[in-house]
Amino acid sequence: EAGPAASGADVVLAEAQVFNTLADAVADCQTIYATTVRKRGVSKPVFTPEEAASQVHASAGRSAYIFGPERSGLETDDVALAHSIVTVPINPQFGSLNLAQAVILLAYEWSKHVPSGGKGGIALASPPDVPLDPPAPHGELEELIQHFVRDLDKAGYFFPEERTEATLRTLRT
Repeated sequence: EAGPAASGADVVLAEAQVFNTLADAVADCQTIYATTVRKRGVSKPVFTPEEAASQVHASAGRSAYIFGPERSGLETDDVALAHSIVTVPINPQFGSLNLAQAVILLAYEWSKHVPSGGKGGIALASPPDVPLDPPAPHGELEELIQHFVRDLDKAGYFFPEERTEATLRTLRT
């Protein structure tokens, strides 16, 4: 049922495994990082996402980040299962991230440590190595837009009339 929501990630879904317990899911991992803003009474080293990503790439064996449900976060027993805690330094008045924010932040920090050419043969998206041509001067861009507007107006494109302003705004963006 996750297929439609996993745009372009079919291979991830095809290779996904379901485990009965968190302990089963991380049994083959040498290093486990619990993502939480609260230490929950456990004594563990605490790292930023960047520090944890650096350690993941420097360590031998498999590592895992564990995330809790969006509403409640990880249970204390789940945090106790981990070797370390990853906490995002955020404004204390807004003490948590939603699950998607936490996952993308840790994934981004992890990706910054992947050598060029990718890990496991998968190249990560990055800016092109060749310099791009500079953008056109604004005056030339404005002339091009005015040319489009004249031609579209002649063709009767701006209909209904009350949508003209919104359409012109869209042309500029």
